[in-house]
Amino acid sequence: MVRLANKVALVTGAGRGIGKGIAERLASDGAHVIINYSRSSAEAEALAADIRSKGGAASTVCADLSDLAAIPAMFESIAREHPQLDILVNNAGRGSGGMPTLEASTPEQFEAMMSLNMRGLFFVTQAAVRMMRDGGRVINISSTTTLARVPGLSIYAGTKAAVEAFTRIWAAELAPRRITVNSVLPGITDTDLISNLPPEVVRSVIESMPLGRIGTPRDIAGVVAFLASEDGDWMTGQNLAAAGGSA
Repeated sequence: MVRLANKVALVTGAGRGIGKGIAERLASDGAHVIINYSRSSAEAEALAADIRSKGGAASTVCADLSDLAAIPAMFESIAREHPQLDILVNNAGRGSGGMPTLEASTPEQFEAMMSLNMRGLFFVTQAAVRMMRDGGRVINISSTTTLARVPGLSIYAGTKAAVEAFTRIWAAELAPRRITVNSVLPGITDTDLISNLPPEVVRSVIESMPLGRIGTPRDIAGVVAFLASEDGDWMTGQNLAAAGGSA
């Protein structure tokens, strides 16, 4: 069933990993997917080509969303082809940066994560809802690290906790326009980002998983697709853990 026919979806950080899985799923459900990337040009263009080869619709837009000047330029580029948006998936993010503890963290590490994971997401959403149709969708990708007590994750988890607060408040602010706002909290997922985690942490997480494995981008994409569809009409302001029972 083509559930998102005639919808336009912007997925940030979609060149690889979870973002790639989300872009593929939304395209397969009928949306025209705009793939945002900052560095992974080859991967993003290959993904768009692959989607089109399967009968879907996709385009790409390059912007480093940690640079506030890049955000209006990105939306100006999008508006030349798509005067309105229906779906925004805020997926772009920077990982835990080597898991610095409170004592070891540097201002540079703090700024790098905050500028993309929190500030960039905020102002991307502000620009997106200005061109979003009433009844649209904002879906933020957070993390189950907001529920964890793992040393070295304070900056990263702090940025994601802010995203979850944004989600609840934006849901109330945008409700008069019937724009729903939800966040998805992936558990540990098989992407490049887990290479930043010590192997013993990954092993420990897998052993603790009720479903006996780590997640895949496809697992997360399924939850996002539900929230983006008409089936998600009655959900807003929710932070949904997609973590195989580990959260």
